[in-house]
Amino acid sequence: MRVLVTGSAGLIGSEAVEYFDEIGMEVVGVDNNMRADFFGPRGDTTWNRDRLLARCERYSHHDLDIRDRAAVDQLVAHVRPDLVVHAAAQPSHDLAASRPFDDFDVNAGGTLALLEACRQHVPDAVFVFVSTNKVYGDNPNRLPIVELDTRYDFAPDADVAGLTSEGITEELSMDGATHSVFGASKVAADVMVQEYGKYFGLRTGVFRGGCLTGPHHSGVELHGFLSYLVAQAVDEGPYTMIGYKGKQVRDQIHSRDVISAFWAFAQDPRPGEAYNLGGGRANAASNLECVEMIAERCGRRPQLSFDDTPRVGDHICYYTDMSKFRADYPGWVQEHDLGRIVDEMVDAALARRA
Repeated sequence: MRVLVTGSAGLIGSEAVEYFDEIGMEVVGVDNNMRADFFGPRGDTTWNRDRLLARCERYSHHDLDIRDRAAVDQLVAHVRPDLVVHAAAQPSHDLAASRPFDDFDVNAGGTLALLEACRQHVPDAVFVFVSTNKVYGDNPNRLPIVELDTRYDFAPDADVAGLTSEGITEELSMDGATHSVFGASKVAADVMVQEYGKYFGLRTGVFRGGCLTGPHHSGVELHGFLSYLVAQAVDEGPYTMIGYKGKQVRDQIHSRDVISAFWAFAQDPRPGEAYNLGGGRANAASNLECVEMIAERCGRRPQLSFDDTPRVGDHICYYTDMSKFRADYPGWVQEHDLGRIVDEMVDAALARRA
């Protein structure tokens, strides 16, 4: 079996490369290190590309821009993958506002180029798309929310569409919301991936991730919250809590659990289906709570400051109800709890610092 992974030097892409290499598949990666262009030297993923090339016996790498339709078409025609994991993206709210054409061309245009190449050359391939919970815009902020000492949370007695006691479901509307420019480009890609499944019959699946994280994340201030926070804590460097007094809540899911979910879908795909993907209520914590967890593990803290103005479209509280995916794929097991995730990331940050 042959797997094509876009964004292969990023967090999710590199985890996919390792996962499928380990189970004996040929893996072809696409990554032109545009993250370094987007975020500067700290976002550079060359180290991760080189790590994969040294570690993974069945991995080959292509320095290709997914905005190049002809190049994408030629690569898919040549590789003829059985499975595509499309993780390449411009992932930042803030950067999208200053570079809207780059954002849309990568997120929406690149996705369409890859979908059409698959339709033309490998229509039976499984196509997994890494979407985002930002497709819901700021609609999560309209859900009943309460403020507690160290976090915001959903009101325990809330009875509204799109929310259960376990978190946010796929029933939450995308409409009537402020999405951010980034969120809008991902909506376009998300819907197009669904449509290639529903309209053309391709075996596509959409996964709306929240905070996907792990020790191989090149976290920066504009993207990769937990990775960047861990790095700044270990270095005892500056960290700004942007909006909501640092009480905003996210659920963390380890990149390995993300890829195992993709593999579960790939073995029994449901064309055009969309799933929320996150760590769930048990893996949810606020920014302030994460600082304390990191300090407990390494005795270090960042130099905190606070900016009262939240990012446009940012969520006050978000954690994921995975019931739909678990019902469709009952064999999938989430192996990493929040404590284990933080331990791994602290260990990795300390090793890089040393």
